[in-house]
Amino acid sequence: MADPQAVIHAVTPGTKTDARRHHDPGVRGFASDNYAGVHPEILAAIALANGGHQVAYGEDVYTEHLQRVMHSHFGPTAEAFPVFNGTGANVTALQALTDRWGAVICAESAHINVDEGGAPERMAGLKLLTVPTPDGKLTPELIDRQAFGWDDEHRAMPQVVSITQNTELGTVYTVDEIRAIVEHAHGLGMKVHLDGARIANAAASLNVPMRAFTNAVGVDVLTFGGTKNGMMMGEAVVVLNPDAVRHMKHLRKMSMQLASKMRFVSVQFEALLAKDLWLRNARHANAMAQRLAEGVRAVDGVEILHPVQANAVFARLPHEVTLRLQERFRFYFWNEAAGDVRWMCSFDTTEDDVDAFLLALKEEMAR
Repeated sequence: MADPQAVIHAVTPGTKTDARRHHDPGVRGFASDNYAGVHPEILAAIALANGGHQVAYGEDVYTEHLQRVMHSHFGPTAEAFPVFNGTGANVTALQALTDRWGAVICAESAHINVDEGGAPERMAGLKLLTVPTPDGKLTPELIDRQAFGWDDEHRAMPQVVSITQNTELGTVYTVDEIRAIVEHAHGLGMKVHLDGARIANAAASLNVPMRAFTNAVGVDVLTFGGTKNGMMMGEAVVVLNPDAVRHMKHLRKMSMQLASKMRFVSVQFEALLAKDLWLRNARHANAMAQRLAEGVRAVDGVEILHPVQANAVFARLPHEVTLRLQERFRFYFWNEAAGDVRWMCSFDTTEDDVDAFLLALKEEMAR
């Protein structure tokens, strides 16, 4: 057998084998918490899991240990199914909760409706029944706008209520709000899915354990987000109520979300969740959003649109100011016609980053 090191170094003469940095690590923006790098503790965990052979497709010791970590957060019946990304997690989870004729009630602004390229409908084959909401949050009364027609063969059958915590508008459901939704949905014979792409930020905002607004109030399935909170890549479908789902392992594979080298996803979750890294990262991102919001409120002509309860700030400012500011810092329009923008903070956003952005905002507003 060839020496692996000899193979690694058997390159064409004159070529270089060292990786090069192709970006300036000093450049920061407020476009998305997905723009942030990987937390050093996560990188260290990936390196720790490297070396030697481990059984593929989730039969490794890291994925086995991840189940115990998830039990500590979500109770002994919780089972985690690591996947590649958030859309894959949502599509896989919703398939497991619905029949072929099923429908999912969600907020009109929900990620599954607005930002997943139609994947829940095209790939999972289900119907989304959307409800306009002023703040991104559903209520039992809003759910009732779509919760009907179970025996009508001309209408997709409402089988699941999907909520996002925190929401796409940066707002956070209270524990009691989620409990009321779950009780109402279950009373109508429906199941509840929670899209937790930023679940850590919500828990940090509420100052409660994640279990307080998930398994403790009866949520059936959770999609757990790690990428936005410091991981390199990877999310997880966490089944909280085993009786609510069917054939998760088969659906994950069929949905192209089964990682062969799953240990490198699972060990990231272990590093994030085994201690308090998830909470430290989320609290910091939330605090930076509060610092940003406080500074924005002092700038005449800029309006904050929604309560700042997690790591997002939604604002409205003159269109031409936004265009100039985007030349200095990366961020997105939320509704360009209205002049609405979204500014996101992440685990690695610094006070200096926020202060520099606020100074630039004030300068552009003064022009």
